[in-house]
Amino acid sequence: MINIKKYKGTIIVVNLVLLLAYFNYSVFSKEQLLTEGKLILLKLAPVDPRSLMQGDYMNLRYDIVQGVYPDSVGRRGYCVLQVLPDKTTRLKRFQAEKEPLAKDEQLLSFTSPNKWTIALGAESFFFQEGQSEKYEHAKYGGLRVDRSGKSLLVGLYDENLKEIR
Repeated sequence: MINIKKYKGTIIVVNLVLLLAYFNYSVFSKEQLLTEGKLILLKLAPVDPRSLMQGDYMNLRYDIVQGVYPDSVGRRGYCVLQVLPDKTTRLKRFQAEKEPLAKDEQLLSFTSPNKWTIALGAESFFFQEGQSEKYEHAKYGGLRVDRSGKSLLVGLYDENLKEIR
């Protein structure tokens, strides 16, 4: 029988090293996505004005998933987008796997947290306290995406496709 108490310190150190390695890898992969990811702009869907501003963040909904229910596309998968020259996007289809994908198409992964909505992983935009008026007329969410469909929300854009700062 192994005496766990004898190895308690070693087990704690190994777990801490693994946790720090995972954390550093996560930060590194997000930084990589920010610097190398392709910028795309997703049109925002209207939201209830009473819930638009909730403290120091804005709840976002995207036009491409409005009216689409998980029953018709699955619980996880990919939105296949056509990226237009101005970086705005057009939904081409939903699919369960990364393939097939044409040369001019971009993947964006999605999940379904419940049976009514599809989440693109960037549903909240946080901002500094007192800055809500600046963002309430945003028309697009700017995401950095990689070829595998991972994304990070990097900003909000106005109707002229200019980043709101």
